[in-house]
Parts: sequence; C-alpha cells; structure tokens
Amino acid sequence: MKFHKPESELYVWSELGPQAALEQTTHLAIAAHQDDVEIMAYHGIIECFGKSDKHFSAVVAANGAGSPRTGIYKDYTDAEMVEIRKHEQRKAAFVGEYSALAQLMYTSAEIKENDPAVTKDIFKILQAAKPEIVYTHNIADKHETHVAVALRAITAIRRLPKELRPHKLYGCEVWRALDWMEDGDKVLLNVSGRQNLNYALINVFDSQSSGGKNYGAAATGRRLANATFSSFKDTDTHTHTIYAMDLTPLILDDSMDIQQFALSHINKFIKSVEDKICKLSQ
Repeated sequence: MKFHKPESELYVWSELGPQAALEQTTHLAIAAHQDDVEIMAYHGIIECFGKSDKHFSAVVAANGAGSPRTGIYKDYTDAEMVEIRKHEQRKAAFVGEYSALAQLMYTSAEIKENDPAVTKDIFKILQAAKPEIVYTHNIADKHETHVAVALRAITAIRRLPKELRPHKLYGCEVWRALDWMEDGDKVLLNVSGRQNLNYALINVFDSQSSGGKNYGAAATGRRLANATFSSFKDTDTHTHTIYAMDLTPLILDDSMDIQQFALSHINKFIKSVEDKICKLSQ
C-alpha cells in the first residue's frame, strides 16, 4: 500500500502480508503522534491482545519532529527525533501485537492546515481495514494537532459507504480529560486488565519518558482517578477507566455539524453547573 509521503510506512511484524494484516483488523486507532495510540486506545489493544478473532491496528499521522526533549535527547535534531520516535512506535506495535501499524509521517502543520493527502491516506487504510471500532482523539482536546487528526478521521469515514463504516467511533483522552462530560454521555472504557502490558507499551517510548514527559505515570494516574471518581454513590467496579466521547452520531449523519456537536456537550456541562449552583443557593 502506497501513501503520499515517501518516508511513510506500513509495518507488520508478523508473517502476514500488509494487505492481510489490515483486512483482519477489527479495532483501529487513528492518532496524531507516536505514543498517543498507547495512551488513548489502550482499550482496543487489550481487547485484541492474544485473541484470534479480534485484531488491533494503528495509524499515526504525524512524524513527531516537534516533541519536547531533554536529558540524553536534548541535543537531538528534529530529523534524529523523527527516526527515534518512528522506531519506538514499531517496538510498541511488536509488544502490543498490533496487526498493522501505518506511520504517515506528516508534519503537524500539514495536518492542521488540512492537507488533503492526510485524509486520503486515512481513507485508504479504512477502506482496506473496514474496522468495527475506531478510536481517535476527542474533538475537545487541548492539542490542535489532535483535534485536526480527529477531524480528518471523521471526514475519511464519511467518505466510506455507510454499510462499510465502523459501528463505533470513540474520541478518547490525551491532552484533555473528559470527566467534565455528563455521566450519561461519557463512554467508560474498562482497561483494568494487563497493567504489565500497559507499562511495557508506554515505557517503549524512552525519548518521551527520559526526554522530560512522564506519560506512563500520568496516563495510568488518570485512569485510576476516572475509575474511582466516576461515581460518588457507588463502589468502584473498575480499577482503571478511560473516558471517551461517543463520536458515532457524526458518522451516522453526515449533515451533523461537528462544531455544534462538540458545543452541545460543553453547553450541557455549563447548564449542569448553573442548575446546581442555582438550586443550592436558594
């Protein structure tokens, strides 16, 4: 499979060919950067790990050139960081037994400026994989590149015939938690199992953990907090939980405005705060 960038790649660690590896995909992550997959889509990874009837694949859109760095990586050039992060993502795909890993190698600027090639490459992968479940960034994320990737993913899915679209599209947490969403709207993804695999995957990205960002502890801490703080009435049912925004309505109805969909959740939060303060101030 050819993508627009000559430096892009489709990595398959098993003996399967690239086409077969994509075609068996049931769960697909479409992420901005290396290690975003392991933070936001861990639910898909453990749903498929060691299974013969479920297979996880991942798409990483950006090349990782702009990542922060310190320690042994502080003097590395952007070009050197690109190669390191690309190699680390391959290691994660091997450890997590991903069926296929596509690294598209776009710059953040190209993704944010809506280069049509980004959406075309994602569409090509979706066409081949036909996943049942897709994980991407939530559209209220703080990071512009994350939001841009989510928008490109939605556009690409909307180009598929409706009968070939995923059954579910989840917008997950990375640079903004989703605990603010109304409980009835949040999707709770149980990731309580296989914490050894969680740490193994995150720790593969040494350029990030040693380079000044402790993503492993941060992501795990958020999942622990989500599991406990999800309810003040009930005892914990999970030990680790990822929250997701259900973006499925946006791929069921192509006329639905994405911005208004995001704002509808924010407006619900505003009203909830207003109503509670009003009620308790009387």
